[in-house]
Amino acid sequence: MINRKAIGYITANYTCREQSVLLEDRPFASLPFIGRYRLIDFPLSNMMNAGIKTVGVVMPGNYRSLIDHIGSGKDWMLDRKKGGLFLVPGNPYGTSRRGMRFLLRDIISNKVLFQRSDKPYVVMCGSNVVFNIDLNQIIDAHASSGAGITMVYCKAERAHEDVTSLVIGEAGRVQSVKSGCQFGDNKFLDCFIIDRQLLLEIIDQYASADYMDFFEAIAGDFARVDVCSYEFKGMAVGIFDETSFYKRSMELLNPDVADKLFMPDRPIMTKAHDVPPAKYAATCHACNSLISSGCNINGTVRNSILSRGVIVENGASVTNSIIMQDCVIKSGARVENAIVDKNNVVPANTELRGTPEAILVLPKAPL
Repeated sequence: MINRKAIGYITANYTCREQSVLLEDRPFASLPFIGRYRLIDFPLSNMMNAGIKTVGVVMPGNYRSLIDHIGSGKDWMLDRKKGGLFLVPGNPYGTSRRGMRFLLRDIISNKVLFQRSDKPYVVMCGSNVVFNIDLNQIIDAHASSGAGITMVYCKAERAHEDVTSLVIGEAGRVQSVKSGCQFGDNKFLDCFIIDRQLLLEIIDQYASADYMDFFEAIAGDFARVDVCSYEFKGMAVGIFDETSFYKRSMELLNPDVADKLFMPDRPIMTKAHDVPPAKYAATCHACNSLISSGCNINGTVRNSILSRGVIVENGASVTNSIIMQDCVIKSGARVENAIVDKNNVVPANTELRGTPEAILVLPKAPL
């Protein structure tokens, strides 16, 4: 299936507003998530499932791990002779304001991506709000509404200052946007549909405001542009810092929650790794955990998420923790309430322990 109506644009050129060792040499979009995925997998898969075959990904300065993960787009069927995946340049951010995901400067820099398309619409997405959505329904709703822009939102389940919220008036028209949200607000999911010709007009009209976020720049023109809204009633997981990354990941250990994100008819695709299934020794004890392929479990794993290639030796224990790729938990070691980045070796008979309120974060080990 090829979507004849839209092309895709995913912005990965932003980072956490708080310092994090998890993001020292990787962008937010390539942050590992629930074992085998990266955050960028979700917008890419949403577009693949909607048949969108031309997708531009705005690259950050520290793009190495992102390129290593998505490559030519083969795993999302975007390695094509016509259309396909385009890794397009991003620009340094000139502001530290929260909630900025669609820097107008990036959109202007990649004007040619929109000029060369013959599709009437552009689907724009960020990478750090994770959800599984039928984009075709939103494209059809946008086309029938007659609006120039359709912004996707859901009801906020918690307060967060790094989220954009929508003020919605009659007939679902968006009157304004504001930084931050409270419980029950209309939380913007960093996903919207825009008429391609309107986007090209905005690029020309707002060139002098290129340092601003897209919606910040056009704030005075919402009525003229006709900005509509679309309520998403599924589950949306926002990842904005270390705390939300840990909490939202651990919530997905509940199968009832995970089933709202992973659906057989709309699969989430990721980079293929040719590794064997996880191996569970007779001495192991594993419960309520997500354990990826290539792991070797000899010790105890409880309420935890293990990425590919993790080794938990006999007598070691991992509890309430996230262990990333190729880590080794040596015999007798204990890891609790922690995030351990890739390639770390936790020495034998040592203890890494955080608290539920203050998670211990161990940075990536040098190779």
